[in-house]
Amino acid sequence: MSKDYIHNGYKAVVIGGSAGSFQVITRILEGLPLDFPLPIILSLHRLKHVRNGFMEALSIKSKLPVHEPEDKESIKKGRVYLAPANYHLLLELGNHFALSTDEMVNNSRPSIDLTLDTAAYVYKQRLIGILLSGANRDGAYGMKRIKERGGFTVVQDPDECMINTMPVAAMQLTEIDKVMKTDHIIQFLKDLNRVFA
Repeated sequence: MSKDYIHNGYKAVVIGGSAGSFQVITRILEGLPLDFPLPIILSLHRLKHVRNGFMEALSIKSKLPVHEPEDKESIKKGRVYLAPANYHLLLELGNHFALSTDEMVNNSRPSIDLTLDTAAYVYKQRLIGILLSGANRDGAYGMKRIKERGGFTVVQDPDECMINTMPVAAMQLTEIDKVMKTDHIIQFLKDLNRVFA
């Protein structure tokens, strides 16, 4: 795979997913080394009223620490941040999170679009956005915003997705930099780690 996407300027990885993405996320986290240098921000559609179990299941597989951020918490490298159930997860200038219980967007809270859009505003060309399997269009607009602000965009190969509506919607809305199967996404992130090492 070409390494033309790799440079030293990236500051964060933001990943969105819905139906069919949980297994992919666990494989990605399982495949990343303990010294992975960037924060990974997860905006995943979850059951609203189930507070426990989801984060714990990710933590079992991940070598990196996984937790749900609190409002105004600073973003630190080498950690995995999971949007809390029934909260929008936003990024703000100054490199910290904001939580919101505003109305649902695309029938979702957390809204992947809001997380990706605000991350693009904060990190601009220093952001990598990854969109995985899902059953609605949430995340497509956010990927468009990442692309418009100079970030690098990746979608899971629709042929591999359990439900491909989400990555297909993103591909229809904007020019995506890379379409990858899960193993290639993992390798892509590992290549980033070698650049920073």
